[in-house]
Amino acid sequence: MRRIVSLFLALLVLQAALPASSLAEDDDDLLIEEIIESVEPENTPGIYESDGSVLLTISCTGDFTIGGDSRKKKNIFEDELKNQGGDLNFTMQNMRSLFLADDMTLVNFEGTLTESTHIPGNKVNNQFLFSAPPSYVSMLSDNGIEAVSLENNHIMDHGEEAYEETKQTLRNAGIVYSNSTEMGVFEVKGIQIAMLSYLCIDRYDSLWDKVPQDIREAKEKYPLVIVSFHWGNEKDYSPTDNQIRMGRLAVDSGADLVVGHHSHRMNPIEFYQGVYICYSLGNFCFSGNSKPSDMNSYVFQIRFRVKDGAVSTKGFRIVPIRISSRTDRNDFIPTLITKDTTIDAILNTLTENGRKLEYAVSSYPLEWE
Repeated sequence: MRRIVSLFLALLVLQAALPASSLAEDDDDLLIEEIIESVEPENTPGIYESDGSVLLTISCTGDFTIGGDSRKKKNIFEDELKNQGGDLNFTMQNMRSLFLADDMTLVNFEGTLTESTHIPGNKVNNQFLFSAPPSYVSMLSDNGIEAVSLENNHIMDHGEEAYEETKQTLRNAGIVYSNSTEMGVFEVKGIQIAMLSYLCIDRYDSLWDKVPQDIREAKEKYPLVIVSFHWGNEKDYSPTDNQIRMGRLAVDSGADLVVGHHSHRMNPIEFYQGVYICYSLGNFCFSGNSKPSDMNSYVFQIRFRVKDGAVSTKGFRIVPIRISSRTDRNDFIPTLITKDTTIDAILNTLTENGRKLEYAVSSYPLEWE
């Protein structure tokens, strides 16, 4: 803006120095328009860096599971909602400002948005089923969560019709979703971000060829491609061999970021071929347990610089969180951790479990470099 003002003042000096007949009124307006367009392209004021690039900040979290199991009389999530005065935004009260300050937030939405109580035959004996009323989508849309991965082992808990209802509810709320057959595209600051997601558990053999092909096709159309994987073993703090192979394959195929979930535990991060692979972001807002044995986790934040279609990574940071604002039980309110000893424990866990990874990051910064 200061450059625009300077150029505008220069134009006024030029006008004063020239005879009145030398600069017609129409020429004057045209020159001013050209000056403004040369600094800030039309309809995109204030988004460009000094070098003409666009800087994007993206946040990623693990499992976002709300609601409860329609088969059970007791619903711990609904009980907490009542305790919170029925405020649907109670879960994000400590995270909202963080997500509103970034350019995009991506979570793994693990559950359904439906009132249906239908249970498919292959789900009858499942220990957990998850559903929440469609109106609960506001927990996403009201709190800066713009995108979700739907490829996980709970999205079909109430069958195909409930799955379609969930997708329509997300679309109506302006939430971009992706699954193994539908790529999600979110646009911010004039940059289109493509998102792909896959459920890998017991499906690796069908994905070794599909994933690279999907990523290459997405990369041909969009400058930035993020791939989400639902994979690994529950309660594991480090990735399996198949996870490592698939994560690196995604990078080799053109992915700009790989994020994972399912283990309910945080896993280390690799920096492979200039791309970060987050093997598991653990839990985030998780209504599946009244007090998980490990309630620590983190939000992964990354910055990308995009210029003339080329993408470069400008570093990352982690934001340590507890999935509850309380220590005695899970109240489904992710909360920033400020206690140094707890933060150190999280950093040590990530570092120790990454020692066997060839490309593990050397440190986990808490602030932007």
